[in-house]
Amino acid sequence: MKKKKLTAFLCAALMLLGCTGCLEDTPAEETAAEPETTAEQRSLPLEDDQAGATASVGTIKRAHRDNVKPMGEDGTWTVMVYFCGSNLESEDGMASGDIAEMMESSAEGNVQFLIFTGGAEVWQNGVDASKNQIYCISGGDAELVWEGNLQNMGESSTLAGFLDYGIQNYPAANMGLVFWDHGGGSISGVCFDDFYDSDSLFLKEIDAALFSVYDKMTEPFELIGFDACLMSTVETAAILASHANYMVASEETEPGYGWDYTAIGNFLHDDPTASGADLGKVICDSFYDMCSGIGSENEATLSVVDLTKIDDLMLAFDAYAKDIYELTDGSDELSRVVRNITAADNFGGNNKTSGYTNMVDLGGIIQAGTQQSGNASAAMAALKKAVVYTKNGSDHQNACGLSSYYPLKIEGSQELGIFKDVCISSYYLGLVDKLAYGAAGAGDIGSYDNAPLIASFLGDWSGGSYTSADYTYTPEIDAQWEQLDDADGESKYISFETAPEVDEDGNYGFVLTQDALGYTDCVEAAVYMMSDDLTELIELGYTGDIACDYEEGIFVDNFDGYWFSLPDGQLLAAYLMEECDGYDLYSSPVTVNGEETNLIFAYDYENTEVYFISVWDGITETGAAARNDRDLAKGDVIVPLYYATNVETDEESYYYGDEYVYDGTSQPGFNYLYDGEYLYGFLINDIFGNYYETDYINFTVADDEIYFDDLSDAD
Repeated sequence: MKKKKLTAFLCAALMLLGCTGCLEDTPAEETAAEPETTAEQRSLPLEDDQAGATASVGTIKRAHRDNVKPMGEDGTWTVMVYFCGSNLESEDGMASGDIAEMMESSAEGNVQFLIFTGGAEVWQNGVDASKNQIYCISGGDAELVWEGNLQNMGESSTLAGFLDYGIQNYPAANMGLVFWDHGGGSISGVCFDDFYDSDSLFLKEIDAALFSVYDKMTEPFELIGFDACLMSTVETAAILASHANYMVASEETEPGYGWDYTAIGNFLHDDPTASGADLGKVICDSFYDMCSGIGSENEATLSVVDLTKIDDLMLAFDAYAKDIYELTDGSDELSRVVRNITAADNFGGNNKTSGYTNMVDLGGIIQAGTQQSGNASAAMAALKKAVVYTKNGSDHQNACGLSSYYPLKIEGSQELGIFKDVCISSYYLGLVDKLAYGAAGAGDIGSYDNAPLIASFLGDWSGGSYTSADYTYTPEIDAQWEQLDDADGESKYISFETAPEVDEDGNYGFVLTQDALGYTDCVEAAVYMMSDDLTELIELGYTGDIACDYEEGIFVDNFDGYWFSLPDGQLLAAYLMEECDGYDLYSSPVTVNGEETNLIFAYDYENTEVYFISVWDGITETGAAARNDRDLAKGDVIVPLYYATNVETDEESYYYGDEYVYDGTSQPGFNYLYDGEYLYGFLINDIFGNYYETDYINFTVADDEIYFDDLSDAD
């Protein structure tokens, strides 16, 4: 992708006029005081077309303003932007580009951007990286109005200080707030500060900062947005519903270019009385147009959420989740729901090579239990009322606009402790807790009782101070989460009616017992080759090319011997990312110009064509989704990587292929495997995210034919 061009160096336009306000360098407990507000309770109103739906299973408590009035004159807007530059700015100048867009817009007078900068080791436009600074952008000028000692932008207190400064000094009839940086979804949050070990703002930290100014505001923010990846989650919306009328955010990752701030400023200049919904639609449409300009529109998702409808959604979803939670463990009904959820649209890669965000489309989660819950239709109706506009590309054309955490692969106890504090539903929390117990392998899931955890759910969103140190789980309620940190991931719920074998027709397959079928999510197969010196088992990736009968428990290989390769013929390790309409997206571990990353490519199975999409770094160890995806360029040096296991020591490592220099035009191949010996094994994934791996079986490729051998000791 081309780097965004700046029409001029921002430093030439900065008017360094000194500080006209103050932002105290104080810890969170001093700036994020608990507000003195009244609270109201919400219950679920049933529509006429929802007859028979279960009534509210709980209440929602929120802070409430008795008297709401504008904070400024009609037709005024202040859009506050929390610019945590991170590597997006220091390496690629992406924040500088968006600041330049604000200056190029028509915003002036009654419309202004107020930006807070920090979190990047280098700024490309004259901003001082050694300080936090606030600039007011209006009429094409950027005026420095405050600066102070560098603070951690991943701390609630830093955000609270910016909010307080903006409301006190730049009040407007319509207040907007945008978070700019990397995002990671409901668990890892947003705004990862490069100076502080990529510390980020968790959702509850954002909540605490917003509550620190709640009593200083006479009305909610009109719009709060996230120019960041993965933040359009129902957990985010539940937090923001106490503070704003509308939310704009993306379910999927965003390119580093982000939103079109020139379009935003021009629109508000032309229509300063616009609502948050009107502005949100402009943000979505202009973002999609910008993505189209750089060839990334297929993966785009952006939505506008009416936050006044979120409580109704939360209560309707809780009634739906209660039905799913109460399905019998190990039953066919529960396994069907889990299979449907794991097959639903998800965001941020969620595979072995790119990493896991565990963010799944909320509409997909609800649709997964349509046959099992009489409350699914009411929950879906509430979701559709809450999401008032979406703009999606072809990769996610049916995404509903909000995602939710679902444990596709639980990384450990910490993420569940975080989720417990932001989960929107008592029974959904109970369902996740039950799945976590199964994933930990702590005992018989059928005898586990997590009623105390459900009873501990307060549904209280009425505010309070909060810091990252408060993210803890309650050992006496969910002590089993600790066992996840040591779990080996092997399933104990898989058993066979007929063990894996090669039948008389040369097909490799097995039959599960009915008990095992009730715990089975999906079945995949892994394909391997041996290194030239026969010392390492090299994984080529996973294939779902299996004949599956989930009613009878019969699974038989349907492998045709075709595999993906670089244009020079080297095989690629391929892992499915997303099933789209007419094509699938895969990621492959590689190095590009010496840096480890992922090669993203698409397989158009209708036309049997493969083509490169981008190079993407995936999800970092801190949970941030990379926004530096780019096109392959002529001259890029690609080396394929493979997960490898030493056959004698079981030591795992990367196996490196040969260098391939991209010529700028060639595309990947999808061809028959080279003649030779390979191995094939089934991976049976259970509903808890664990797996059972069958014995490997040898197969031979010769003259475009596959021959499975008898089971051997090849593993």
